[in-house]
Amino acid sequence: MTDLEVRRAFDAPASALWAAWTESDAVRAWWGPQGFTCPVARMDVRVGGVSLVAMRTPDGVDLWNTWTYTRVDAGERLEFLLGFSDADGGSHDPQDLGFPPGIPREVPHLITVRDGLLTVIERGYADAQAAELSRLGLESSFDKLAAVL
Repeated sequence: MTDLEVRRAFDAPASALWAAWTESDAVRAWWGPQGFTCPVARMDVRVGGVSLVAMRTPDGVDLWNTWTYTRVDAGERLEFLLGFSDADGGSHDPQDLGFPPGIPREVPHLITVRDGLLTVIERGYADAQAAELSRLGLESSFDKLAAVL
């Protein structure tokens, strides 16, 4: 198994970085790589809560995820399982949705925020190629986040 860790410094307080992951309007402003939009971010940030988030590709295809929270330390740390889903939150195998092999059905995420620093750890990719694909998307998304902060 391969894990991924991405750290990025931002000129923003921890509260703004926290909001970027927990508030609907903030998530919609940056989630997804360059050229993608986020038309839906229904946030339910609490242990056991499930957020439903969509990325829209440049050619108009919506890619849905659920974020099922296992730990929430307000303002500091989020842990959730990112699952691949449909618009109703129903679980799907990522390969059935066109994603390459190596991406698991659920990807454990650990998000930590501090003033000026955001760290994301994703676990459980089958190989380095799948982890690298996620890294590229996340870094592109962070470029968008930096622009809106």
